[in-house]
Amino acid sequence: MTAPMLDKPVVDDRTSSSLPLRLMLAPTDTAPPLIDGAWWPRSRDLTTELPALTAVLDPLWGRITRVTVNPTFWPVVPRKVPVHRHVVHVGWFTAEQDAHKLLLLSYTVGRWDLLVIPPETSPATAARLMTTATDPSRRLTASELIREAELFRTTAKTDGDSAREQVWDSEGGHEAPEPRLAVR
Repeated sequence: MTAPMLDKPVVDDRTSSSLPLRLMLAPTDTAPPLIDGAWWPRSRDLTTELPALTAVLDPLWGRITRVTVNPTFWPVVPRKVPVHRHVVHVGWFTAEQDAHKLLLLSYTVGRWDLLVIPPETSPATAARLMTTATDPSRRLTASELIREAELFRTTAKTDGDSAREQVWDSEGGHEAPEPRLAVR
C-alpha cells in the first residue's frame, strides 16, 4: 500500500496540530523492502511526534506497542509515550540500530522500519528521500539513503556554483580588463 504525503491533520487528545503528518509508506504488494516507509518529523521530540505517527499507523498496521530508536539524533528518549488510548514503550539501541531509522512493533501484527528524515531537511530533499525510500526496487539502508541525498544535494550545489562561474567567465569574469581610473 502506498500512502502519499498525508494532508489531513492528525489530532491527539493531548495536543492539536493543524499541520499534516509527513509520512509515505512503501507498497505492500512487493517484495519485503529494507524500509517500509519514510517519516519526516517536525522536531526531535519523540513525546510530541509519536502520537500523531501512531494515530495514522495503528489502523493500518495494528496497534503500535513499542518503538525503538538510535539516540544519536534524539536528545531525549522517553521510556513511554502516551498516545490515543494506549501507551507506546520506547527503547533505544546504539550499535544495533541505524541512526536514521525508527523501528515500530505491533504485538499482534509485526515489525516495520521507517526512514527518519531529519526535521531540518529542506522540503525538496525530504520529498526526494520519501520517494526514494518507498521505491520497491531500492535496496539501501536508512543511513545510505541519507548519505545519497546529501551527496545529491552537494553535487547539485557544486554544479550550480560551476554553472554560475561559467556564466561569469563567459561575461568577462576572470579576463575582464581592470577598470581605468581617470587621473587629472
